[in-house]
Amino acid sequence: MENEDASIHDFDLSLICEYFSNLERQGPGSPEMTIKALSFIGNLNKNSKIIDIGCGTGGQTMVLGQNTMGNVTGMDIFPDFIDIFNNNAHKLGLNDRVNGIVGSMDDLPFQKEEFDLIWSEGAIYNIGFERGLKEWSKYLKKGGYVAVTDATWFTNNRPFEIEDFWVSEYPGITTMSDNIAIMQKSGYTPVAAFRLHENCWIENYYSPQIQVQEKFLQKHEGNKLVEEFISCERHEAKMYNKYKDYYGYVFYIGKKID
Repeated sequence: MENEDASIHDFDLSLICEYFSNLERQGPGSPEMTIKALSFIGNLNKNSKIIDIGCGTGGQTMVLGQNTMGNVTGMDIFPDFIDIFNNNAHKLGLNDRVNGIVGSMDDLPFQKEEFDLIWSEGAIYNIGFERGLKEWSKYLKKGGYVAVTDATWFTNNRPFEIEDFWVSEYPGITTMSDNIAIMQKSGYTPVAAFRLHENCWIENYYSPQIQVQEKFLQKHEGNKLVEEFISCERHEAKMYNKYKDYYGYVFYIGKKID
C-alpha cells in the first residue's frame, strides 16, 4: 500500500510521535548551523530567557544550552518528546537551565515581552512563517531576536514534480527574498539569512532514518498505515536527493524593532 501523494500531515499524531522519538533530530539541521545562527544574536547573558518553539526532543536546544548562559525553555506538543528532552538535558548536566514543557505554538502560555530570543528550527511551518513571526513577536522584548528555519525555494522556476510536492506539503513555501520581506513587514529588522548545508538533510536527517524505518516496519509488521507512512518518508528523501538544487531550509534571524 504505497501512496506517494500522501503527506506526513495525513497520518495519526501518535504514529508520527512514535517514529520521530527514535531519531536524534526531528528535522534537518546541525550543531554547526545552530551555532552559526546564534553568532548573529546580540546581548545574551546569564539573565536572558530563550524559548525554542517546536523543540522536538531537543537536538538543537541542547546546543543552545551549551552555547548560552541564560535560561532555555523547549516547548513541544508531544509529551513523549518532552520526556526525552528533559532526560537529555539531565544527561548533559543542563537541567538547571534547560527545561522542556508541553505546549502548542497555537496558544503560547507566556507573558508579553518575556523572552530575549525566540528559536524554532523546522517547526514554524506548522502555523506558517508570516503568522508565526507576527504572533510570536508579542512575546519578545524590544530588541529581542527571532531565529527560525523554514523550507524555501532557491529558484523562481521549478520542475513540476517538486513544485507539486512542496505546495501540497507546505502551501506557504516561498523564496528567500519573499521571506525576508515578510520578516521586515512583521516588525523585525532582518539580521541574517543563510542556507543550511546539504549534510543537514542527508547525513543528519534522512540517513539516520534508514535503520529506524526497518525496525519500525518490523515492529508494526502488517500495519498498512505504517507501511504507507514509511513510504511517504522515503519519497520525501528521494525528492530531496533529486531536487536539492531547487529548495532547502534557510535560517532567518531578525531583531524586533517595535
